[in-house]
Parts: sequence; C-alpha cells; structure tokens
Amino acid sequence: MAPVAKPLVRIVTPGTREKNDGNWRTAARWSEMLRDRFRVILQTAWSGEPADALIALHARRSAESIRAFRDRNPHGRIALVLTGTDLYGDLPGNKEAVRSLDIADRVIVLQEDALDHLRAAWRKKSAVIYQSATPLRPASKAKGRLDCVAVGHLREEKDPETLFRALSLLPSSLPIRVRHIGAALDPRLAKLARSTAKHDPRYRWFGPLAHGLTRIAIRNAHVLVHPSRLEGGANVIAEALASGSTVIASRMSGNVGMLGRDYPGFFPVGEPAELADRLAQALDPAYLRELTRACRKRAPLFRPEHEARQLGRILSSLLA
Repeated sequence: MAPVAKPLVRIVTPGTREKNDGNWRTAARWSEMLRDRFRVILQTAWSGEPADALIALHARRSAESIRAFRDRNPHGRIALVLTGTDLYGDLPGNKEAVRSLDIADRVIVLQEDALDHLRAAWRKKSAVIYQSATPLRPASKAKGRLDCVAVGHLREEKDPETLFRALSLLPSSLPIRVRHIGAALDPRLAKLARSTAKHDPRYRWFGPLAHGLTRIAIRNAHVLVHPSRLEGGANVIAEALASGSTVIASRMSGNVGMLGRDYPGFFPVGEPAELADRLAQALDPAYLRELTRACRKRAPLFRPEHEARQLGRILSSLLA
C-alpha cells in the first residue's frame, strides 16, 4: 500500500527573514513544529499554488492571499493569525481585516486578552496559542545593581521614548543600567536613542543583534523592559520567562494577555514617571523576588511543546 501523502500547508506571513520581525519568527517556528505531520511551505503571499490549508498571519496585510485562496480553492481551509497591528490597529474599522476574519475557518490569537477584543462570531471560532521559547539555563545576575534590557525595533508601537524619558527621571546615583536592542526604523527615535546614550552612561543602544546574542542579553538581565503601546503577543516576553528573567511592561492588552491581569510588574502605557518608579522599585530584592515568582508561575504557558501541541491540534481539526 502506497504511503498516504501528508496534507500540504502553506504559511503566509508579511514578515521576511531579512526583516526578522515577530511575524517572520512566528511563521518560521510554526513551520518547523508542523513538519512531522504536514508538508509545510513558508511564503510571503499566496499566488495560486496548491494547498490543503492556508495559515495566514495578519488580517489586513494577508487579506488578498486569504480572499484569493477562498475564491480559487473553496474546499481549502484557512486559519488566520491575528498580530498586534491588525488586532489593535486595523480592527474594527478596516474592511479588508474584517473580511479576512469573516472568511477564516479558524482564528488564532497569541494571548488570552485578545479574545475580549473580538466580535462574538469571530470569538466562537478562535483559539489561543502562546508563542514559546526554548528554555535557557538561568544566568547568575549581578549584585548591587539592576541590569535591564529592552528588545524591540525603534518604532512608535514599541514606545522607546517612554523608556528614554523614564531614565531621565531617575537619579543618576541609582545603579540601573539599560541595554537596548533593535533596529532604527524611525529616524526621530533613533536620534533620541543616540542622544540618550550620549548624555546618560547608564543607557547603551546596540542596534539589531543576532537572535542568539539577544537571548543571552535577556538571560543576563534582571529585567526585560517592554513599554509597548501596541502588541499582539510579544515573543520577547516568552524568551525572558524561559531564561529566568523578569519583566516590567506597559499595561496594554497584549502584555496583560501574556503575563496575566494580576502581574505586579505593570505600569500605565506611555507614563515615564510610572516606569521610572517601577525600575527604582526593582532595586529592592523583595520586589524583584515577587516579579520572579509571578514569572515562574506563567512560564509553563510558553514552553515549545505546549505551543506545538496546540498548533497541531488546531491544524488537525481544521483538516479533519
């Protein structure tokens, strides 16, 4: 008897390997997780190639691929993955994004709070898949100071300006250091980063780094600082929790969905004084232990085997 061919799944993402953004990393990780049960092809758009199922990241930017796949392959199945800019930026007003959600057979969100932002009809066909990170052995942290790392390209959604302003509010005598990793996508923010580095020796901007080096920087830090204004579900939070580091983050939906509503390390979005207070508070070992306990409690959600199991379950049910 001839072996049964594996179902063919195409993953469409607006991200690219060169940009190395969150969409690309999610798509690349999922393609590897699915290869034992499916034939998987990763591409930036669907152009009529055969497929049993389409996984499309981003409701608006992949809208044409989703529409064309449904029109030309009516029996094919579609799973739509909502990211930050479509979930919190395009919806509910963008017609292309709305059409993608209506067309999709399944909707995937990357953290639990996202479900509260969906219409009832979309929520009924939705599931949560937390992004994962390979666990790293925790590093010995420096004593007597607070080492922080911020990971995110310099753009408005990541709100690095709140971090710059928070540092300016902290007394120079406080032993707090910040390493900032990310490409200069916004010239104005890049100028601010260079100015901050020039005038405050506690801050260093490294630009984009290889993923392995970034993970080491996260592991070596006491705290990942994540001041985003808009986020679908930041993988760097999973990477921090998988390497024994803690997180201080803005209280916005994507971060709340990753860390939990009662997480003690939140500060209000866009409030540098509140962020400065949190950073100063983290110099207290008791508060840092509180953050560590909360992070350890959430860490099992972001294990690779958990993500792979959830993803495989959704694809298998989609193609049943």
